[in-house]
This record gives sequence, C-alpha cells and structure tokens, in this order.
Amino acid sequence: MQKTERKFKLDIKWIIMLSIVALLLIFEVFPLLYLFVKSVFPNGSFTFEAFKRVYSYDANFIAIRNTLVTAVATTFFGMLIAFPLAFLVGRTNLYGKKIFRTMFVITYMVPPYVGAMAWLRLLNPRVGTLNMFIQKIFGLSEPIFNIYSVWGMIWVLTCFYYPYAFITISRAMEKMDPSLEEAARISGASPLKTLFTVTIPMMTPSLIAAGLLVFVTAASCYGIPSIIGAPGQIHTVTTRIIEFVHIGNEEGIIDATTLAVFLMIIANLVLYFSTFVLGKKQYITMSGKSTRPTIVDLGKWRTPLTILVSIFAFIVVIVPFITVALTSVTINMGKPLNAKNFSFRFWQQMLTRDSILSSTINSLIAASAAALIGIVISCMMAYLLQRTKVKGRKLPDFLITVGSGTPSIAIALALIMTMSGKFGINIYNTIYIMIIAYMIKYMLMGMRTVVSGMSQVHPSLEEASQISGASWLRMIKDVTAPLIMPSIVAGIFLIFMPSFYELTMSTLLYSSHTKTIGFELYNYQTYHSQQIASVLATAILIFVLIVNWILNKITKGKFSI
Repeated sequence: MQKTERKFKLDIKWIIMLSIVALLLIFEVFPLLYLFVKSVFPNGSFTFEAFKRVYSYDANFIAIRNTLVTAVATTFFGMLIAFPLAFLVGRTNLYGKKIFRTMFVITYMVPPYVGAMAWLRLLNPRVGTLNMFIQKIFGLSEPIFNIYSVWGMIWVLTCFYYPYAFITISRAMEKMDPSLEEAARISGASPLKTLFTVTIPMMTPSLIAAGLLVFVTAASCYGIPSIIGAPGQIHTVTTRIIEFVHIGNEEGIIDATTLAVFLMIIANLVLYFSTFVLGKKQYITMSGKSTRPTIVDLGKWRTPLTILVSIFAFIVVIVPFITVALTSVTINMGKPLNAKNFSFRFWQQMLTRDSILSSTINSLIAASAAALIGIVISCMMAYLLQRTKVKGRKLPDFLITVGSGTPSIAIALALIMTMSGKFGINIYNTIYIMIIAYMIKYMLMGMRTVVSGMSQVHPSLEEASQISGASWLRMIKDVTAPLIMPSIVAGIFLIFMPSFYELTMSTLLYSSHTKTIGFELYNYQTYHSQQIASVLATAILIFVLIVNWILNKITKGKFSI
C-alpha cells in the first residue's frame, strides 16, 4: 500500500493572527504581568510588605481617598449631565441639535489638561477672570471660587469627561427599536412616563457602562489633578505614582508599582464587569430593518430647553476655550485685556523656540507611527473578526481591549520596567517606547471604527472577487480596502489625535531628545510661562478643529471627531 502524503499548508490568516498575538504578548501582556508580579515579589520572594508600607503612608491613603471621591463625584455629575443632553440632542426636536452634538463631541478630543488650564484662568483665587469679575460686580473682598480644591477638581473632571458618557449613551439610543416606546405612548403614557418606564430600563446596561467608563477615566487622569490639585496639595494616585518614579531609586519604583497595580486592578475589574457581565444583559432591542427612534415633541418647552442647553454649552465649552485663547495674547494676566495689554509676542516665541519645535516634531512622528502601525493591525483584526472563523481570533481582540482599558500610567511604568534592557530589549529613552505605549492605549479606537465599517460591506462582494480568481490579498486590496476607506481614515485620526497631545505616558517615558508637545505644554504651565502654555493649548485646540473638519470632508460627513 502506498501512503498518501498530506501536504501541510499554513494559512496566512493564522500567521497574521499569531503575529498580532506575539506582538501583544511581548509589548503589552508581559510588561503588565511583570508589573503585577513585581508588586508582590519586590525582592524575589513573595511578600505584601510593599503594599503594607505604601498604603500605611498617610499621604498615599489620602491620595486614594481623593481619587475615589473625585472619580465617584465625576461619574455622578457626568451622568447627570450626559443623559439629559443625549436625550435632548438625539430624541427630541430641540433647536440646533447638530451644533450641540458637534460641540459636545469635539470636547471629547480636547486634552483634559487644556481644560484644567482654561478653568485655572477663570477660577484662580488671585487672578481668575471670573473671580475678579464677580468680586468687582458684587464688591466682595475675597474670591467666591477656589479652583485649588477637591470640588475644583471635580468640576473640571466633570466638564471634560461627561462627553465619554454622552457619546456612549447617544449610540445606545440610536440602536433602540422605537416600537416599545410607541406602544407605551399608544397606551396613553406621557413622554416623561415613557422615558422612565421604557427608555431608561431598556438602556440600563449602557448607562452603567457609560458610568463605569467615566469612573475609570477620571480615576486614572493625571493632567487635571497635577494642574488643579497639586498647587493645593491635593494629590491623587496618579500624581503620587509620578512623584515616586521621579525619586529614582528602587524603593520609589516599587512604591509606584504598588499604586499602579491598585489602579490597574480597579480598571480591569470594571472592564470585566462592563464587557462580560453587562455585555450579556443587553436590553436594547434592534429590529432587522433600519430603525429611526421616535422624536419627542417638546412643545412649549422647546425654546426654554434650547436656551438652557445653550447656556450650558457657552459656560462649559465656549468660555474656557476663549479664555485660553485670550490668555495667549495677554501680557499681564492680572490685568484686563486692552490695547496696552495685548500682544502676539508669545506666539512669536512659540514659533521660534527650538524646544517647542522639536517637541512638536517628536509628537508628530510618534503619533503618526502609532496611527499607521495601529491601523494596519486594526484592519487585519477587523477582517479576522468579521470575515473568518479562525480559532482564537477573539484573543487579540481581547488583549487590545485590555490594553485600552488599562490606565496610561500603568502602561508607561510597565514598559519602563521591562523595556530597559533587563530582558534583552532596551528601547527606554527612545521614541520607539512612546510609539508602543500609544498603540497599546489607543489602538482599540481605530479597530472598532474599522470593524464597524467592515460590518457594513456585504460578503458577497468579496466572494464575487474570489470567484473571479483574485487571491485573498488581492481581494483585500481591490475590493475591501476601498469600500472601508472612510473608516480607515477615521481610525487613523482617532489613534493619531490622542497620541499627539498625550501627557501621562509621555511624562514618564520622555528623554532629553524625545520630549513631546504635551509634556512641553505642561512644563511651561507649571514652571515657566502660562502665556506660552496658553499659546500651545490654543494651537492644539485649533489643530483639533482643523482635523475634525478635514476628517468630515474626507469621509463625506460619515465620520468626525
């Protein structure tokens, strides 16, 4: 008998998936696991002594308390703001809905530390514009507001993290089948009763997920606590971690590690709950056909509610950004802006200082590299998830999700500890470690966008291409890629923008020749010139608006930031 030989053919899809998994294992999973292991094996043997020592410090205990208090309060107020706004903008006949939606969503892409700077200009107890105005109007001897407080931090955190909940809730509302609400209305229920008895119960998992997202983001924030809290000696876990790292010795690193593990555990518990628990409790119903939620007629309340939303948008969105822009052309911050106090000298200084120009170039290079590499991986992952049944394809998706949900400060610290030559890879103090950090944190945003785009391309188009004799790669190149190009472009920008102005990871990973624009802005705000910091912040705001406009034009209105 002759034995038939079976030729083994290695599927390229397997190669792609294993390559992505290998990349994530090396640069994400291993560093984060090592961070955790190092916290309980600080000297090579198992012990909780590091935790006992760190958490016995009064300053650290207070920092944890401040973190939890500010995060919980931000979540409460953020949801209190986000849900009514999402409902009014998405489900009613409110005037100017498109304008309001754009304003609230764009705020999502503005660096939080820019928001901290803006409110610092308004509510500084000595020279805050709003404080000085109120003092003058009412003849007060003392300022009414003090931004350097826990409530000041909560206010700023709420102003810049409620958009996270707004976007999440808005998307959930768009998926709702209107038939249940219509049935309630036919049965005689008022719009308000329908909202509380039908809409909110159906959206419960999405509401909880939105709240958890705001909580984790606020708890892991560094820019706002460092600018608002630090001057008032109000520390959080993130600011304490940075302080311990800057000590520079082994004990400081271990102390930073234990605090970072605290944040990482909380974030991953929240991620697990929202993904695997709430994900199984999806109460939102979707019909097989395109649905359009019922628009609620506000009647006599249409104009008053439009005015109320306009006031909110003016105070929370427009006033802070205008204040930053005006500060950039103000010579003396303690005096009113007039002809004598107006100058573009700080803009000229920004354009001529080598440190700022080199930092901008570094940010452009790192963000562009992270976006391009990230979008390539995102496209491959999107195809594996949407078009194949390769076993294990959900593993890299899960790992990318974990990376995105991990606090930035934990990612940076983990990379420092593992990518400094100890395990054969030494990219510390190089731009490569920043690129990797940005990819780990922000790649999910690009991948989800591409997955969404690919889900709208019918598989029959690709099947027709393969029947005609096109290879798998040729089919991707000639059929799939052109159809999802708007999603790809949007994904590139969604990775690029937060990477460009990133602060937390850059603060830990920078070297003398790899400083970024985010770190440069923070440095000027904290130690040098607040006017130049305002110039940089204004430039970033303008850049965000320009990018949003370009993205809107390229994708023909399908995607915008």
